[in-house]
Amino acid sequence: MDTRQPVIIGVAQYSQRPRDLESAPEPMAMMEMVARRAAEDACRPDLLGRVDSLLVVNIISWSYEDAPGLLAQRLGIDPAFSYYSGIGGETPQRLVNQVCARILRGDTRLALIVGAEAMHSFMAARRQGVRLPWTPRAVPRRIDEEVRAGNSDLEGRYGCTLPIRIYPLFENALRAHLGLSLEEHRQRLGRLCSRMTQVAARNPYAWFPVARSAEEITTVSQRNRMVCFPYPKLMNAILEVDQAAALLIASAEAAKELGVPEERWVYVWSGAHLADKWHISDRPCYHRSLAQELALQRSLELAGLSPDDVDMFDLYSCFPSAVQAAMEALGIGLEDPRPITLTGGLPYAGGPGNNYCSHSIATAVERLRREPEKKALVSGMGWYFTKHSAGVYSGRPPRQPYRPYDPTADAARIEAQESPPLLEEAQGTATVETYTVVFGRDGEPEEGIVIGRLGSDDGPRFLANTGADRELLWAMCRQEMVGQRGHVRRDPSGKNLFQL
Repeated sequence: MDTRQPVIIGVAQYSQRPRDLESAPEPMAMMEMVARRAAEDACRPDLLGRVDSLLVVNIISWSYEDAPGLLAQRLGIDPAFSYYSGIGGETPQRLVNQVCARILRGDTRLALIVGAEAMHSFMAARRQGVRLPWTPRAVPRRIDEEVRAGNSDLEGRYGCTLPIRIYPLFENALRAHLGLSLEEHRQRLGRLCSRMTQVAARNPYAWFPVARSAEEITTVSQRNRMVCFPYPKLMNAILEVDQAAALLIASAEAAKELGVPEERWVYVWSGAHLADKWHISDRPCYHRSLAQELALQRSLELAGLSPDDVDMFDLYSCFPSAVQAAMEALGIGLEDPRPITLTGGLPYAGGPGNNYCSHSIATAVERLRREPEKKALVSGMGWYFTKHSAGVYSGRPPRQPYRPYDPTADAARIEAQESPPLLEEAQGTATVETYTVVFGRDGEPEEGIVIGRLGSDDGPRFLANTGADRELLWAMCRQEMVGQRGHVRRDPSGKNLFQL
């Protein structure tokens, strides 16, 4: 085996509701905690002093001027390389890929990847008017990658600004592509999500360790209000969690020198990451993502595997559309007995901002130590089906040496996709390409978001709202709207307004 083969030697997770806000640990304290526990997990509590690369996942709930520097100070370490990431749920898996490339180049021997969120405590404190005794917040002095807004100004004008509003657009397009009726689709989502809750119920780190039936998840009620059609609350990722996770990655040579027992090693077989066309209004279609498909495909190819060779998956699961698109890309049916999540997923295990994949990788490591002959594939997703990452892991060495992924050709292929012309102002007969209905907390529909084509199905694209026409909004939830014909016009405010 290549002495520079990347291996994960230590992992740790934290997930806990504080007894009171004054004792709630801040993200920095949580990161210190899991970093030390990851060293203990490697059976070498003293190895943190040998960390030469420290990578911190972007923190949403609480910002620090220099998160890597402050964490290094608290851990008493002096890494030669430190990194603070940008925004995106694909980040931890992408950082693993980047660390593995550094290990192969000889730039890194032992790396610590760590992240934490305390959104539960932060939001509770804000609601109660409590001042948290944490390190004073500060604007980050640096972020070590380009940070771009996830949506364009035009998309923002029509309410395409939040994951809860945008992922349903992909879901409704996927339903139409699969040829499912609304009721068939509802049942499909219920079976998928219920299956995930069964995993969360057995996960000691899950924020909601509760097994739920398909009917409970799909039935709209006061406790499970519709958020954006077709997703009631129980299908949405939950950001209000206090969770942290850490990964220690080393070269095989360094792991041996550090005295980490080989039964603690989990081998990184491969990894890949790609971005799709950045704005959703530029995507060729809404039922698939070429970047997602290529990231999954390349991670398998680099590992010398096919989807059938993988024993377990943790497919990024902020919303059901993310999971289903990955399953379609891999050729996995809903009845496939293999796990599609190892944690329970973001709606049930918890969605700690950009750091969920640290938890899924840590859980995969724990599972593969018990079942070392098996292989796991973990995927991540950032922004709105925009950024994608994937990696393959096993408790046994890979069949071939680790090879870093070069995204150049695939990135060019993605950008070469033809996108429909986008009209800022639309007037005339139109066809719905995809849509969603935004609901208020009172359970009533407030507005529809429509992405459509002017004239024929292959005409130029436009974005529109429906206004507060309750009759139309309820109709959009009770009958298939993808492919429906209607009319778009400019309203007095200068926005496109869609009507049947």
